[in-house]
Amino acid sequence: MEFYSNMSVFLVTASPESVRREKEKARALRKTQWWQRQVSKGICYYCRKPTPPEELTMDHVIPLIRDGKSTKGNVVAACKTCNNQKKYLLPIEWEAYLRDFSAEESTKEKYNWKDQSEGNRDGRM
Repeated sequence: MEFYSNMSVFLVTASPESVRREKEKARALRKTQWWQRQVSKGICYYCRKPTPPEELTMDHVIPLIRDGKSTKGNVVAACKTCNNQKKYLLPIEWEAYLRDFSAEESTKEKYNWKDQSEGNRDGRM
């Protein structure tokens, strides 16, 4: 099976049964003291923003659909925004996204640009 999004293509390598087993392992891992310590830090692994522990989610660095495993070395505490944006991306793909996003934000700050929803500098929409 192939999936197309933003001009990227990848093969789904994990079987539905494998994904189901790994999700079960993830549910068990969420109940461990190790995971509770990870979320109690209150920091998103990806954006590094302070996040209330109850709002952090478990993200698989190598996604389950891409044959990632539910192990301590492959799960991180992520804010919902980062987790939803990352979806099925591998670390190298996600790093490229973050780099592009950071460059865009830096450009907006440098030139004091505003989103269209905020209106422009002279108050017109």
